[in-house]
Amino acid sequence: MQSSLFGLTEQQSHERYAIQNPQLLRVALTGHDDVLARKGAMVAYQGLMEFDGEYQSNAQRSARAYTGEGLDLMRCSGQGTVYLANLAQYIHVVDVDRDGLTVDSSYVLALDSSLHTEVIAVDSQYGISGTGKYQLNISGTGKVALMTSGQPLMMQVTPDKYVSADADAIVAWSSSLRVQMQAQTHSSGVFRRRGNTGEGWELSFLGQGFALVQPSELMPPQNAQIGQGLAAQYGMGQHGAHGQNQNNSWN
Repeated sequence: MQSSLFGLTEQQSHERYAIQNPQLLRVALTGHDDVLARKGAMVAYQGLMEFDGEYQSNAQRSARAYTGEGLDLMRCSGQGTVYLANLAQYIHVVDVDRDGLTVDSSYVLALDSSLHTEVIAVDSQYGISGTGKYQLNISGTGKVALMTSGQPLMMQVTPDKYVSADADAIVAWSSSLRVQMQAQTHSSGVFRRRGNTGEGWELSFLGQGFALVQPSELMPPQNAQIGQGLAAQYGMGQHGAHGQNQNNSWN
């Protein structure tokens, strides 16, 4: 049998995390350093591997229920290699250092088990209940694999050049940045998620660091039904945009 498919073989690497192609990640395990991966993200493995659901504390479960932010993870352990992917999204490996990383948990594919995660809140400048945004703060030293819909844009933030991004397109940013959430539309239209402009909430970043933006918004198409009520209007709750589009499958 002959095919160009036989050219798509494993990419050899000594790195723990190795991008096999833009949408497939290879993680090497030695038996001493587990990796936590998104549940169901394993597409293949080699060697003696075990996959177990990761324990969640009562505090983690409560935070997930209240904010909608958190991680459903499986622990990958053993000796060998595991291949991870999710909906053919683009994969990017980031080194987390002492500055930390803040990310929307929807875009986390895998991370070192040594890293610590905590749900944090980004408040709206208008002080309107329900319009804040919750994110996941990752701290410690290790690697995390992020996913984006399409090739993202890494924007540098400096004290003399702040960056604003659509809250539905932002993927991650340096935890050291100062962040404020605000409406793109004027205050009288703040209760309408996208006002009259087609733009909704934005996050403004100040300080020294970076902001990672993808060329796709978490929101479904404008005419799609995203649920009812105030929570759904802001993309929250079981019937909101986040509830119906957890994997960002609309493009």
